Amino acid sequence: MKFRTLLLVLVLAAAVAAGWAWQRYHAFADAPMVGVRDDTSLLVSRGDNLGKLLPKLREQGITTGDRLLWQVLARETGASGRIQVGEYALNAATTPRALLLAMRDGKVVRRNFTIVEGWNIRDLRAALGKVALLRQTLADMDDAALMEALGQKGQSPEGRFLPETYAWTRGDSDLDILKRAYAAMDKALDAAWAGRAPDLPLKNRVDALILASIIEKETGVGDERPRIAGVFVRRLRMGMRLQTDPTVIYGMGSSYAGNLRRVDLDTDTPYNTYTRDGLPPTPIAMPGEAALRAAVHPAPGDALYFVAVGDGSGRHVFTHTLGEHSAAVREYIQRNRARLQGAQTAGASPK
Repeated sequence: MKFRTLLLVLVLAAAVAAGWAWQRYHAFADAPMVGVRDDTSLLVSRGDNLGKLLPKLREQGITTGDRLLWQVLARETGASGRIQVGEYALNAATTPRALLLAMRDGKVVRRNFTIVEGWNIRDLRAALGKVALLRQTLADMDDAALMEALGQKGQSPEGRFLPETYAWTRGDSDLDILKRAYAAMDKALDAAWAGRAPDLPLKNRVDALILASIIEKETGVGDERPRIAGVFVRRLRMGMRLQTDPTVIYGMGSSYAGNLRRVDLDTDTPYNTYTRDGLPPTPIAMPGEAALRAAVHPAPGDALYFVAVGDGSGRHVFTHTLGEHSAAVREYIQRNRARLQGAQTAGASPK
C-alpha cells in the first residue's frame, strides 16, 4: 500500500513538473523578449549558430533566457541548422519563436534605393555614397574601372542604369545595386528597340538610349515626351541640328553655374548640339522607361521647335516655323518675367 502511494505521489510530481516545464517553455517561446528596443536588428553572419547569436542579443541588452529552451524551440520550429545569413528586424513584440521562424525562412530586412529619372552618373554615385549600411566599394573606382567591374569595359556609364527602386539587404554593396540597375536598363532598352517604329533615323539601340536621355532632360511632363521625340526625330531626318540646351549643359560639366549664356551655346564641345550635327556621343542622363518608349515611338506632326510656356507648369509650346518659334520665345520671356516679378512682390509684401 505504501509503495502504491509513493508511486502515485511520484507520478503526480512528475506530471506537475512536466506541466510546469511545458508552461515555462511556451511562456518563453511565445512571450515578447525582454529588453528589445523598437527599430533594432540582429545581424546573422556566415557560420553563426545559436551559441553565437544569443551573446549578440545580450550585447543589445536583450534577456535571452535558458540556451536549452532556445535549442528545443529551434528543433520544434525547424530552425536548427537552417538559420540564414542576413539582418533581422526586432521590436518590442518580437518573440523567440517569431525570431527563429524569420531566421529559418530568411525574412531579412529589405531597404530601398531609388535611381531618379534624369540623374547623371555623378548624381548616382553621390546618392549611393550617402546610403548608410550599404557596403561602399566605388570610392576608388573611376568610371572606366566601374564599367570594367560590371563586365562592360570601354563603355560609358552614362544612361546605363534604369531609374527604378531597388531593394537591398545588409551586406550588399553599391556595385550590387548597379549590377541590377544595369541589367534592368539593358532589358528595357532591348524591349524598346525591338518594338520600335519603322524608319527611325537611329542606327542602333544606343542611339535610342541617347535620344531618350535628351527627352528625359527636356521635360517631366509625361504626355509631352512623344511630342518632343517627334521634334528631334524630324530634325535628325532633315539633317537639322538638335540645338537642345541639356546637351550643352552636360558638356560644360562642373563649369555650368546654373545660367546658360550665349557664349556657352557658341563654345564647341562634343555635346554641344548647337555647334555639332546629330546626336551627342553618349547619353546625358538616366532615362526612364517612358522616355525610352517615346524615343522609339515619336508622335507624328510637323513641329520643329518647342519652348517652355513660362508659367511654371513645365509644359511647352510646339511650333513649325522659325517665326512662330521666335514669337513663342518672346511670349515665354514676358510670361516668365511677369511670374518672377509677381513672386518677388508676394515675397516682399507684409505678412
